[in-house]
Amino acid sequence: MRRKITFVGSLGTTLVIVVVAMAIVISLARSFRRPLCSSSSSTPKNLLKSHICPLWSPSFFLCLPTSPRSTPLRHSYSPSPSPAAAPLRGSFCSATVPSSMSTVTDDNPLLKDFEFPPFDVIDASHVRPGMRALLKKLGSDLAELEQTVEPSWPKLVEPLEKIMDRLSVVWGAVNHLKSVKDTPELRSAIEEIQPEKVEFDLKLGQSKPIYNAFKAIRESPDWPGLSDAQKRIVETSIKEAVLSGVSLDDSQREQYNKIQQELAKLSRKFEENVLDGTKKFEKLITNKKDIEGLPPTALGLAAQTAISKGHEKATPENGPWMLTLDAPSYMSVMQHAKNRALREEIYRAYITRASSGELDNTPVIEQILKLRLEKAKILGYNNYAEVSMATKMATVSKAEELLEKLRTASWDAAIQDMHEIKQFAKNQGAPEADDLNHWDNAFWSERLRETKFDINEEELRPYFSLPKVMDGLFNLAKMLFGIDVEPADGLAPVWNADVKFYRIKDLSGKPISYFYFDPYSRPAEKRGGAWMDEVFARSRVCVLPTDKNSIRLPIAHMVCNQMPPVGEKPSLMTFREVETVFHEFGHSLQHMLTKQDEGLVAGIRGIEWDAVELPSQFMENWCYHRDTLMSIAKHYETGETLPEEIYQKLLLARTFRAGSLSLRQLKFATVDLELHSKHIPGGSESIYDVDRRVSEKTQVYPPLPEDRFLCSFSHIFAGGYAAGYYSYKWAEVLSADAFSAFEDAGLDDEKAVKETGQRFRETVLALGGGKDPLQVFVEFRGREPSPEPLLRHNGLLQTAA
Repeated sequence: MRRKITFVGSLGTTLVIVVVAMAIVISLARSFRRPLCSSSSSTPKNLLKSHICPLWSPSFFLCLPTSPRSTPLRHSYSPSPSPAAAPLRGSFCSATVPSSMSTVTDDNPLLKDFEFPPFDVIDASHVRPGMRALLKKLGSDLAELEQTVEPSWPKLVEPLEKIMDRLSVVWGAVNHLKSVKDTPELRSAIEEIQPEKVEFDLKLGQSKPIYNAFKAIRESPDWPGLSDAQKRIVETSIKEAVLSGVSLDDSQREQYNKIQQELAKLSRKFEENVLDGTKKFEKLITNKKDIEGLPPTALGLAAQTAISKGHEKATPENGPWMLTLDAPSYMSVMQHAKNRALREEIYRAYITRASSGELDNTPVIEQILKLRLEKAKILGYNNYAEVSMATKMATVSKAEELLEKLRTASWDAAIQDMHEIKQFAKNQGAPEADDLNHWDNAFWSERLRETKFDINEEELRPYFSLPKVMDGLFNLAKMLFGIDVEPADGLAPVWNADVKFYRIKDLSGKPISYFYFDPYSRPAEKRGGAWMDEVFARSRVCVLPTDKNSIRLPIAHMVCNQMPPVGEKPSLMTFREVETVFHEFGHSLQHMLTKQDEGLVAGIRGIEWDAVELPSQFMENWCYHRDTLMSIAKHYETGETLPEEIYQKLLLARTFRAGSLSLRQLKFATVDLELHSKHIPGGSESIYDVDRRVSEKTQVYPPLPEDRFLCSFSHIFAGGYAAGYYSYKWAEVLSADAFSAFEDAGLDDEKAVKETGQRFRETVLALGGGKDPLQVFVEFRGREPSPEPLLRHNGLLQTAA
């Protein structure tokens, strides 16, 4: 008899989540975020950005979240198109710079009022003068606010939102460009201006007049009458001010500020080293025998890369072929190259990125950990993990308990996975069968999966062309949430010709949001991984002066790194890449479909880190929904629908190597917590000692002595996942249970699915950070979360019982 398991009290106080995590399986989703992956020291904490980028592969090849972004384009500035036929889309708050600065700012696109950021004309030369003029203006606005502040919404929160929003929009545009079109000039400009920007952040976060005004609101007789969103803003602002050092004495605050400045610099340096270390490696292949096994799509990409590097006569058939460490190239080699020596060379290059010479991230990591610990001590915490958990749903002890229970539950299954792969390789006559190593695992796993389920992922690519996938995704969104997504290319400036721009309308035809989509890998200039971030947040305060009664509509950007079109073929996607797009679109929907008008908690803002993956992981489930999958799986040449038997095999393969995939994620999360809760920087145990110690319990294959994966672990050293990587699993419980509401309603009952989708939209997607995430979930589901759906989806329910 199966027992019904439910959460008791809250997510943070129940051990049931431990059982849930036993189901940890394929987090097939991206980075992301950045995902929440920008440096917290350089972004106002009340406006946390969501740069989402979880690992979704059995290997660590996509662990490249997002943080700084990139690109200068050398064009003269021209205003955005007139909004004559369109409603207000986006704007700065208090955008006008005083005329006394006009000699500096007249031609600077960063300081103009605009409906959409002028991504096509922002140049590195605009960053220094533009940011300095902006920071001077915002500094003046802050000083005025501090002098006139009163404990009321119009006199405190609204002017504060205007200051924070303006900075977020401009700095976000600059850093976004750095992520998608990196140049030395832009790096240099950001490096020079970042200390001044961080200094302003600190001044804002440590403002005692603002802090005291928020406390006065909480203590006032008007407090009970505030909305949930307003109370959340007040409570969060008070907590974040304390974490920002507002209560420290002068000497402590001075030291805290020095630490924040240095951490911002180090995080930026870490990510730049990863990017440079990734693009530094290039391997030219001239003998086709050396790359035997690579599918046509990979050969086409390798030839295309060779052409871009000056080998003009390169062809997919005859080469030469250029291999890189960028995800599509790396993955193809590890999964398909028969040349074992090539796999080993590429693997070793990958795990040692950014670990030697001028790009060595080892001292960067050590200094980051040292400063984070020092920061925690100054704030009165025992370690940095406690600081991180202060704004999350979980606690350090609950996260550790979760990870250990998961590790125990996953170990035997992972051992069995290893034995199965070894036996399969032996049956295939592989000479390395008795001595499989890291560079063999992905290759033989893929061969076993092909044999066991008769599925070849590369052969499925023709069924998943990007245009068809996007059409199916948008049709699903229309059915579930009552929205129309339509192309709006040309309406907003873009940073690359491949970037698409879309408008979202409700069913009455009224625009409600917009988003950019940058799908393809560009290793020379673009960060790896995948992420979503905000461009503008919904706001009733931050609107153009000419539209004072309007609500500013949200705008997002979605960034992926899939294989670009090759020749005349469209971008043909792996099934994992399909899941990635669905995942990032889930994040975007939470930002774009919010109905929260309080800008500080609209969309993805203000949502606890360990709950923010709910809508993204929820959307991944639809990739396995028959009607949805069949609507996108059309052969790009013949129009033939994916055969039913292949769909059934995809369902069976969903939980392939569940134990191994779980352990890999657990290794990342456990190392993260160990480094931020127990490790003593500069002590007898090095960061690599910690990694090896954790690996003894979380890796079936011990890491190589030279393994330096920590040097590219951007999630925790350049992103927002420090002492928070466990969050993916925490949120996975919520997402699986949310999808189970649709299963309960009946996935074949379109009327019931639409009704459930509308309820999901009105709660999870609409309420933003304006309500506690557990309350939001209960409002949607009618009860607290249960782990059973996750266990069932991953085929582990009976095992767990």
